[in-house]
Amino acid sequence: MTVALFTLGGTIAMAGSAGQGVVNRLTGAQLTAAVPGLADVPLDVHDVRAVPSAALTYRQVLDLVDTAGAAVAAGATGAVVTQGTDSLEETAFLADLVWPYSAPLVVTGAMRNPTLAGPDGPANLLAAARVAAAPAARDLGVLVAFNDEIHAARHVRKTHSTSTATFASPNAGPLGHVIEGEVRLLTRPPRRAPLPPVDAGRLAATRVALHTVTLDDDVALLDGLARDLDGLVVAGFGVGHVPPDFAPALGALAERMPVVLASRTGAGSVLRRTYGAVGSETDLLRRGLVGGGLLDPYKAKVLLRLLLAGRADRAAVADAFARHG
Repeated sequence: MTVALFTLGGTIAMAGSAGQGVVNRLTGAQLTAAVPGLADVPLDVHDVRAVPSAALTYRQVLDLVDTAGAAVAAGATGAVVTQGTDSLEETAFLADLVWPYSAPLVVTGAMRNPTLAGPDGPANLLAAARVAAAPAARDLGVLVAFNDEIHAARHVRKTHSTSTATFASPNAGPLGHVIEGEVRLLTRPPRRAPLPPVDAGRLAATRVALHTVTLDDDVALLDGLARDLDGLVVAGFGVGHVPPDFAPALGALAERMPVVLASRTGAGSVLRRTYGAVGSETDLLRRGLVGGGLLDPYKAKVLLRLLLAGRADRAAVADAFARHG
């Protein structure tokens, strides 16, 4: 029952002097040594990249998924990744889109570094290791363990800049909890088939942008944003609305590339047929935009880039968003 642990950078791995900034990185051995109770879960520790999560790339995440997959194929019960929380909701979803194994891949981190009172990293790491080792967590894909809650990667979001309860799943709630050291799953959403592997060169060359619509927005910004792009995600108001003058511009872009419509609100779905004014969701979908469903704009961007790097056409993009959104 060995769990493979892969440590990156981030707050969970930081050390230093209080008041002087935290920049030094703890090794996996140092990180695990500071966690009471972790000895109950046999770990195979791998130090990977000492980088903040804001500096991670798709290729690095996918390479790590391959490495974690190899550990599982070699007999590991599950895998844990520790990283910074800045991009954790995106990296976890990216990994979930390609993770083909029954064994769980669990991502965690920390909000309070070890120089502060009550650092949460040790508890999060312990919870993640227990989830990765739990038979109940199999066939759930990539999970996020944080604050003794277990979240599906496709639903979880970072909702607060500093709170230790920052990770939540607004549309679904947590899948379960870690209670007195026991993994308790409350629901088991069905898994979706993983996307096929993507060529590294194609991935690096695929450019997808995200534009968040704001009050009195300037439609001319789309011209510069869309130049040399392969795809675009638009985070619209509410259920998927944009200013009226954006509608024809987005329709024209949708003739050139896939344009996905998401909601900037942080929870809930874009609609399909409730409102009918120019710039409404019905109007935009009629002009060729693809509805993002329940996917937030950040996850929509991850999915769209992987699809386009895999040479998906517009019909395939629409089908994938219908399934994942």
